[in-house]
Amino acid sequence: MIVTVRQLAELVGGRVEGDGDLPIEAARPLLEAGPGHITFLDNDRYLPKLLDSAASAVVVAPDIVVNGRTTIRVADPLAAFIKIAQQLHGRPEPARSGIDPRAAIDASVRIGPEPSIAAFVSIGAAAAVGARCRIHSGVSIGRECVLGDDVVLHPNVVLYDGTILGDRVVVHANAVLGADGFGYRFQDGRHVKIPQLGRVEIGPDVEIGAGTTIDRGTFGATRIGAGAKIDNLVMVAHNCQIGKHVILVSQVGVAGSATVGDHVIVAGQAGIADHLRVGAGAVIAAKSGVMRDVPAGGKVFGYPARPERELLRQIACLEKVPGFCKELERIKKHLGLADEPAKRAG
Repeated sequence: MIVTVRQLAELVGGRVEGDGDLPIEAARPLLEAGPGHITFLDNDRYLPKLLDSAASAVVVAPDIVVNGRTTIRVADPLAAFIKIAQQLHGRPEPARSGIDPRAAIDASVRIGPEPSIAAFVSIGAAAAVGARCRIHSGVSIGRECVLGDDVVLHPNVVLYDGTILGDRVVVHANAVLGADGFGYRFQDGRHVKIPQLGRVEIGPDVEIGAGTTIDRGTFGATRIGAGAKIDNLVMVAHNCQIGKHVILVSQVGVAGSATVGDHVIVAGQAGIADHLRVGAGAVIAAKSGVMRDVPAGGKVFGYPARPERELLRQIACLEKVPGFCKELERIKKHLGLADEPAKRAG
């Protein structure tokens, strides 16, 4: 598709500076853009890279000075660029395909209008599927599961019995929701399994990444709040309560019965120990090990995780240790004590 800069500006409600009739055939990031491409810049730190770029046009914020290049000025360059990229490169959503005859669907299942259910999908007894759901090949949906409207399940997703998904939930390939929690009692010299009788409840507008696992509650429900975004390869254990609009980045682990408040961000490979509470709006840095409660709005990192200011002070002190060691050696030498350990050893 080839459009003009002026047409793209109209699409995003922006203001053109330069040649509005300049033809644009692609939207590319700054380091990949060439002639005939449009890129974006939302921070003037990257102006030197823009000067080296061969892009024909750029989407920028109102206060960024760009000389000699056709621009579209908007309040939010990233949002505008996303819209432009979707217009130039977006793939149209495939038409609803109905129900493939090779799907195995129990006669008691209720399916809403306009479904798209691919081959080799399995749906158990008494399940309910909302309107316009897209269920890709190899998905397994257990008994008494409930899917809201406009749910998307990518290939090989597994929903154990009783799992509930809200409207517009997206679950990516090979995720498993509702498996048994890891619960055992040591009894009579052996580990005895505690029955996992609860379920998983996922709020509306949640997206769950590929290979992620969310375990069912022991007696109640493991819950993921509305709007939460969970990356690939995340583990949420039984009985956890994850708040609204939480971000869990790849390889995060949340141990059993932990509570994570609304708007919390947990960065990659961080771990939260069982039965802890992380307050609303807290930030947990990558690879942190959270061993105690985190207050609302707190920022922690490290292992074990500590408040940001406390750990930064400790790091600053550690950086001074080599200098202290040199100064100590100088003082010992001045006092004639440099060989004291050797003398004592002799």
